[in-house]
Amino acid sequence: MARIYSRGRGKAGSTKPSKTSKHTWITYGPKEIEMLIVKLAKEKTPSQIGFFLRDSYGIPDVKSVIGKSVTEVLKEKNVLPEVPEDLMALMRTTVKIRKHLEDNKHDMTAKRGMIIAESKIKRLVKYYKREKRLPVDWKYDPAKVRLVLE
Repeated sequence: MARIYSRGRGKAGSTKPSKTSKHTWITYGPKEIEMLIVKLAKEKTPSQIGFFLRDSYGIPDVKSVIGKSVTEVLKEKNVLPEVPEDLMALMRTTVKIRKHLEDNKHDMTAKRGMIIAESKIKRLVKYYKREKRLPVDWKYDPAKVRLVLE
């Protein structure tokens, strides 16, 4: 199936193993891993925490060891960021594109990229409101986002 904003169909990605048993080489227990996640949450995003645990501690999949994902652990410990990580990345993108468009007013390709990024933001906001991850009265305002991110 084609992508939303391009004709590319992409390549088949890797899939997780169907067997979700605990690996024998992991020396850390569930409580230790949860403490590591909470400690790393102060300076890293949830996806960066997963990469860090994989690369530095040899924990390939947090969910197979603990039974919960990184975001579920952060939510339990009340250290989950207010705005979800993917939404924040898209907002950073739009801020960069707006800054670029101030200097290059005739760059229509960048303008199209900004329109696409903002439509993705609106779609994600609608999803997160439905899932009660964002407050119902939360709104995307480009001017406020720029102030927050700078």
